[in-house]
Amino acid sequence: MKTSIFYYTGTGNSLWVARQTASALREARVQSMPEWLLARPPIDAESIGLVFPVYIWGVPAPVMRFVTALPDLRDRYFFAFATNGGQVSNTLVQLEKIMAGRGLRLSAGFDITMPSNYIPWGGPGPKHIQQQRFQAAQARIAAKVPALMQGLLMPIEKGPLWQRIVFSAINRLSFNQVPKMDSKFWADDKCTNCGICAKVCPARNITIESGKPLWHHTCEQCFACLQWCPSEAIQYGKRTVRFERYHHPDVVLKDVLKTRA
Repeated sequence: MKTSIFYYTGTGNSLWVARQTASALREARVQSMPEWLLARPPIDAESIGLVFPVYIWGVPAPVMRFVTALPDLRDRYFFAFATNGGQVSNTLVQLEKIMAGRGLRLSAGFDITMPSNYIPWGGPGPKHIQQQRFQAAQARIAAKVPALMQGLLMPIEKGPLWQRIVFSAINRLSFNQVPKMDSKFWADDKCTNCGICAKVCPARNITIESGKPLWHHTCEQCFACLQWCPSEAIQYGKRTVRFERYHHPDVVLKDVLKTRA
């Protein structure tokens, strides 16, 4: 079965999961959601995968825009992987409902735990823990692939009930505030005016003014600007200067930059 896998990523976790899935499925093409939205070419695959991170315990706004822009594909098999730092909450159920509003059916949705890139709450954890998560994710993907190859209907995975109640409420309350949450970003004296932060931003939310990045309040909270800064000059609030930066070790800067064209 021919498969197209569309991903959204800031620091590479979802790109890596998309690649791992495509490799296991063999006949699969991988493309970023922002890249597809620029030209919106026809999708001729019979099976369509969506791979994306969980943001504030929900579906990121760019993924919502991608889904709402899809043509009538109600005859296709859809599956999804939601990468997260340990709490998928109600994200995949939310995606299922968004897709249903477009007449599309999410036939399978899986939770994939990865090292966290949400640096305001700390770094990604020790390297050996990161490796354990990568290995567990590979095994989890491999375990799901036979069902995906057969186009089977699978349960949509979700977190415990308390997460779905509490975290979903937080997501609803904060969702419209996300674009302006970039007010906490700033660049310290290590900034070299390289411009990578502006180039890597999927929302095109950053310009370089007077030799420093300036954020324009269309943020998506992917933290690509902070995590990919080669001099670790970008901070978020006061605590991030103490924390280790993170992007997936198998994803390099050019992998992300080519999807931002």
